Amino acid sequence: MKKFFAAVLIGLFVAAPAFAVNRDNVGCGLGSMLLEEKDGLLWEIMATSTNGTSGNQTFGITSGTLGCEKPANFAKREQLDRFVADNMDSLAVDIAMGEGETLGALAELAEVDESRRVDFFVALQMNFDTIYPNGKVAGTQVVDQITDILAQI
Repeated sequence: MKKFFAAVLIGLFVAAPAFAVNRDNVGCGLGSMLLEEKDGLLWEIMATSTNGTSGNQTFGITSGTLGCEKPANFAKREQLDRFVADNMDSLAVDIAMGEGETLGALAELAEVDESRRVDFFVALQMNFDTIYPNGKVAGTQVVDQITDILAQI
């Protein structure tokens, strides 16, 4: 049995370079970056294991580092946070009225389908006190409330 196991290991080391490397197989992460110059199945397995077991791939995806791309919804959230922070007062007025240019721009940034916008505007207007509980509410809290409401309609 030991001889068989040793033969399999030797076979992997000898045969591994014969396989074409497909970086799509291993994904992004620290393992991919550390072993990017290595070719073969064994190296792909090691890169995949490193990416998956140390949690660095998750970090790379959420931060857009380690060769990973940051998902669009995180980028979208950053855009919403910035837009709301820059337009807190005019957005509050538009939400209170249930219409307006700033509210339309918010719907556009949040990618609310045109067929759902009236419902979105009404829902925001009905929940104004939840979205803006006081004059010191932070923009990120406003976005949290808006995204919660959007998920419910």
